[in-house]
Amino acid sequence: MNGHLILLLHAHLPYVRHPEHEYSLEENWLFEALRETYIPLLNVLEGMVNDGISPHLTLSISPPLIEMLNDELLRKRFVRYMDNLIELSEAEKMRTKKSAFEPMAFLYNNEFKRTKRLYCERYKQDIVSAFRKLQDKGHIEIIASAATHAFLPAFEHYPDAVKAQIEIGVKSYVHNFGRQPSGFWLPECGYFKGLDLLLKDAGIRYFFVESHGVIHGRPRPAFSIYKPVMSPAGLMVFGRDFKSARQVWCASKGYPGDFSYRDFYRDIGFDLPLEYISRFTHLNMRTFTGIKYHRVTGNTEYKLPYSRVKAMEMALEHAKHFVESRESEIKRLTEFNFCPVIFSAFDAELFGHWWFEGIEWLNIMLRSISEGWRSFDIITPKRYLNEYVNSNTMQSIHISSSSWGEEGYNSMWIGERNHWLYRHLHKMAERMEMINKSRVMSQESGDRRTVALPHSRSLIQRAINQAMREMLLAQASDWPFLMQKGRAQEYAEDRVKGHIERFNMLFDMIENGNVEESILRSMEESNRIFYYTLPSDSRLS
Repeated sequence: MNGHLILLLHAHLPYVRHPEHEYSLEENWLFEALRETYIPLLNVLEGMVNDGISPHLTLSISPPLIEMLNDELLRKRFVRYMDNLIELSEAEKMRTKKSAFEPMAFLYNNEFKRTKRLYCERYKQDIVSAFRKLQDKGHIEIIASAATHAFLPAFEHYPDAVKAQIEIGVKSYVHNFGRQPSGFWLPECGYFKGLDLLLKDAGIRYFFVESHGVIHGRPRPAFSIYKPVMSPAGLMVFGRDFKSARQVWCASKGYPGDFSYRDFYRDIGFDLPLEYISRFTHLNMRTFTGIKYHRVTGNTEYKLPYSRVKAMEMALEHAKHFVESRESEIKRLTEFNFCPVIFSAFDAELFGHWWFEGIEWLNIMLRSISEGWRSFDIITPKRYLNEYVNSNTMQSIHISSSSWGEEGYNSMWIGERNHWLYRHLHKMAERMEMINKSRVMSQESGDRRTVALPHSRSLIQRAINQAMREMLLAQASDWPFLMQKGRAQEYAEDRVKGHIERFNMLFDMIENGNVEESILRSMEESNRIFYYTLPSDSRLS
């Protein structure tokens, strides 16, 4: 092979669980991604394997997403969600009869039924296990990520908080995938000096950064981003390829913006009367249903009807273009007498959700690369590390502080609209450190004044664990992102403020040695996360 392509999809959603509501608009974020991205992606990967093709895709699945995929309440609600959509699509078949939209109404109805069938019958409502099986058979590689997808540079001066994010993320991975992870996805590609040491302590062998994290490293990388480098701690580092990213991701010039593709925003949930839609969504507000009848068309409010045939022709053409572009790039780079590695990474939800035809594009592209006459192959980072890397010849550089996203230097997650929350998040980190130090000192000195009885010790430990959960959940990068972008801003602020309020209440209870079990139980029910990673109360007995 003249070169390699590492293709990574990062799957992540914020932890959203509202048992107090029968229907929750925000829980639909998970259901939409399941229906449009995760289940179709699994189906495509398994189809390739059945055809004798090993896709060698790299995937990161964040711990909050794993927790939601494993949650029995959310599993049941997803099935109900699909039943509601099937019923809606049946009504749409009648409403659109003999119109230009009728073929798509039938397509959605069939797709919704197939999705439910795959979820309930093939995957037994266990999506995480389905991905695990693909990894166990060597067809994909899954890497770890931080516990709640915190933007780690925001906590550079709170190493205990960063360690907790990394260590609990690794424990979540081991619990769900039955092995130690080799790689780690830094949320938002956020890197700061010394972070590689913390990753190394957690057993990580490689990680990824945005392109300029490598390009602006010191000394200057000899092969730019087209060959991994070694961090000061001895970890292998891949820099993201901005050319392939722009082709696929760019809103104005990327593939998804083609006029033939389905328009994401023209959804019947906003086009049709609310009275009609709410009969099926059970939400007295407008929301996306996934039923969309128009194509991008152009920069105009007038949208033409969607043509599935034309869209699939473009998906084929764009898959061919992507592969040929990588061929051309690798051919150019090999003239410098080295074997290049192109690392291309995207949010998984781009495929199928934001870009309706993206799953088909991915399928065509992966199958095309698997053809034996290609000059490059798709490889997983672990395989590349084991088969092609000689640590003695790797260039060691100091990685530059960086992130992906707008401007590339943290401004999306620490900006004008969200900077206020960090003084609260930092205070929580300080208080959590106080709790942990106090508990250690108490145990070492034999001081049982605050936990005189086993029952009290159990409650105290549960309260400490819940305080840790509230702190971690408040640190999620999703909330400052939504605030800065002005999307679901009120919900994001309410979520963070709720976590802060509950943490402070727990802190006071722990300090006073008097935990109200009914309040604690209510918090535990709302945020049921990481029960297998935190210390049990038996450690204090």
